[in-house]
Amino acid sequence: MAELTKIESKLGEVTGLVMAAKTATSRVTTLARKEHEELVPVLERMHQEAVATEERCTELAGSFDGKKTAILDEARDTRDKAARMLEIYLDDDSEALDGFEFLTMAEAGEVGHWEVLKEMADNAGDKQVIELVGWALPIQQRHLEGARKTAAQLAAAESPHEAA
Repeated sequence: MAELTKIESKLGEVTGLVMAAKTATSRVTTLARKEHEELVPVLERMHQEAVATEERCTELAGSFDGKKTAILDEARDTRDKAARMLEIYLDDDSEALDGFEFLTMAEAGEVGHWEVLKEMADNAGDKQVIELVGWALPIQQRHLEGARKTAAQLAAAESPHEAA
């Protein structure tokens, strides 16, 4: 297997987090449908943006000579780690608020990884990665802000003295 540079490895990680975001948004959509149908379109948009981002990441991975498989292996490894976290955090008793709390954590992690990739790409002068990050980072930042605000709105609607 090809040895990856740090920037190639980080590309694999952000790709894996985007893969995991597809699963997470699907899971949270299921939770939202039960009690907050009005949130479903936002979650579906997040899901579609994750699909588009994964496609762009995969296409870029193919431009690294002989390293696409290794980058996508890194992506799958990261996706699998994130999937384990999702399964631990969101159990059968989870509600929409739990889902948006999880999305807040997941999106914060994605933003952080994209910011690291941005620094690496800037330092390397890698125009293709810079272009991808320039497109994806604002989307991830919007997802994080949306998840944070929605979690806060759902929490504000909760009765704080009600039994959990």
